[in-house]
Amino acid sequence: MAATSSLTAGPLAAGYQGPPELTAARVFTSWTLDLPVLLVVLLAGGLYLAGVRKLRRAGQPWPAARLWCFYLGGLGTLVIATMSFLGVYQDVLFYIRSVQTILLLLVAPLFTALGRPLTLAIATLSRLGPRLDALVHSRTARLLTFPAITTVVLVVVPFVLYFSPWYTASMQNATIRELTYLALLAPGFVFFWTFLRVDPVPKEYPYLVGLWVSAGEVVGDAVLGLAVLSSQALIAGAYYHALGRPWGPSLRSDQVIGGGALWVLGDLVGLPFLAAQFIQMIREDTAEAARVDAELDMAAAEAPGTAGEAPGDQPWWEKDPRFADRFRRAQ
Repeated sequence: MAATSSLTAGPLAAGYQGPPELTAARVFTSWTLDLPVLLVVLLAGGLYLAGVRKLRRAGQPWPAARLWCFYLGGLGTLVIATMSFLGVYQDVLFYIRSVQTILLLLVAPLFTALGRPLTLAIATLSRLGPRLDALVHSRTARLLTFPAITTVVLVVVPFVLYFSPWYTASMQNATIRELTYLALLAPGFVFFWTFLRVDPVPKEYPYLVGLWVSAGEVVGDAVLGLAVLSSQALIAGAYYHALGRPWGPSLRSDQVIGGGALWVLGDLVGLPFLAAQFIQMIREDTAEAARVDAELDMAAAEAPGTAGEAPGDQPWWEKDPRFADRFRRAQ
């Protein structure tokens, strides 16, 4: 446990108006209502469930794993990040805000993307579905989801948040706080949606690109955490001094813990992302192998032998555009 704060003098303690000291019990019992977030969660959850029911009534399967990812992993994480003890103490403890940032930037978007909301929307919305599909495959979408752009935005947004007046403003103004939630969720979702490729995407980049991008995101998290850890000035120092919290870690210790949380938790989230990429890559390779085998079987059925081939005939692999460049006959 970090050293207790020196902010225990009478005037400061008397002026403190925040929540009581965070204890193990209050981690489970402290909750707050964030009405805008609650409305978004109810609306998104209701629309998703309606889409799943419509799809299943039409005889099309929708695996339960996607429901778990969307509701528990996506919406559940959003609720925990904003309305549990994290929401109660986000304006009081720096490290609580750091944990909340990782949940909103990486965890909630990752599981929301695994729930395949775009696939569900395109399949169930008779009018908007085709328009949404066209928008996903538009030139503008391909440009905005270029790997370098999505990765830079994902890394830069938290940097700007922590090292600009935005951080203090998000604790003093409710509207800015809600917009901050959105500013963290949006780039995270675009990042994971683009590279997981479980939903329709503007362009399917090779998984090797996704692995390099994942490495860049991990490095970005580490750099952000180290920047917070090594900062000589207190981030939002004037705000925290004026708050006068009389319990918990000192302001310096609080920031150090928060920097470590940004670093370690950010890197840990990369592990399920890499696992999901590998699983998806194996599935696609298996499907591609099955398709190629089916084509070969069909070709063999149509031409069971090669004895009657004309001298000028080419083997199938020299005609297939996927392999022609690899197995060209020497000229």
